[in-house]
Amino acid sequence: MANEVMFEGKERRMPKIEKCLAEYGLGSLEEARKLCNEKGFDPYDIVKGVQPIAFENAGWAYTLGCAVAIKKDVKTAADAAEAIGIGLEAFCIPGSVAEQRNVGLGHGNLGAMLLRDETKCFAFLAGHESFAAAEGAIGIAKTANRARKEPLRIILNGLGKDAAYIISRINGFTYVKTDYDFFTGELKIEETRPFSDGERAAVKCYGANDVLEGVAIMKHEGVDVSITGNSTNPTRFQHLVAGTYKKWALENDKKYFSVASGGGTGRTLHPDNMAAGPASYGLTDSMGRMHGDAQFAGSSSVPAHVEMMGLMGMGNNPMVGATVACAVAVYEGLNK
Repeated sequence: MANEVMFEGKERRMPKIEKCLAEYGLGSLEEARKLCNEKGFDPYDIVKGVQPIAFENAGWAYTLGCAVAIKKDVKTAADAAEAIGIGLEAFCIPGSVAEQRNVGLGHGNLGAMLLRDETKCFAFLAGHESFAAAEGAIGIAKTANRARKEPLRIILNGLGKDAAYIISRINGFTYVKTDYDFFTGELKIEETRPFSDGERAAVKCYGANDVLEGVAIMKHEGVDVSITGNSTNPTRFQHLVAGTYKKWALENDKKYFSVASGGGTGRTLHPDNMAAGPASYGLTDSMGRMHGDAQFAGSSSVPAHVEMMGLMGMGNNPMVGATVACAVAVYEGLNK
């Protein structure tokens, strides 16, 4: 039987999924997965490899997206990412925040940006360095450069040097210790310490003491595209850094595309931000709108919260890694 696979929120999602399947000549989600397998990869496995706690529906959303890309016979990995967004959009629950914001298409477009050589540097701009940002960074670092002429530089920029050091050490990234001179506005690089010698070492991890240092790090790396974390320290770091850097970029003719991972209404903030009380994710959502060229929905890390917003059960940061990894898999599968 077709579409016998089980995943979260299936009943509300199937009408849009069936419409998408029919539009691209696919009989079922099982057929979509078989088509991908025939090209030598499994999107479901890629998704689980990026974020093991991702929901079932995330694996199947990427399966549909990759099958759409194959059916469209895309010529580049960036085109594959945009096509994957069509599949992700089909999984957005009708009437949800995710559907209203076209978050599925947005993730496809973001992945495409990172696979085009015009984008030189991508930043995960976090409240503090997190495992979710690391998952996304690893997904990109492992695959993006296989489809690019010039390697993409990936950085993590978050509040707190200890957190940056720990995340670097655990994940094999390169820790960059900085010191910001408040009198001169100069950023000094005090130490660059790689914790591996593989592809993960290409990811640079910065810890800032405050917003000004965070902005200086963005300028130092010449960040072209960034995505903010959403819940930890939103009023103290990431939205302020993105907004201040955005203003500087506009004044200096620097192209900068800012993505806000979004929030949602009526949730409580991270314990770090108890003072904001019930304003919570509603506040981080609103702050994201002040600088964001694109606004996603739900947590940067927690699958259940992104699911609540109507997209799928996968954190927005890991999703960036999954989109890039799946797009490269499609590209390589079509060019074997």
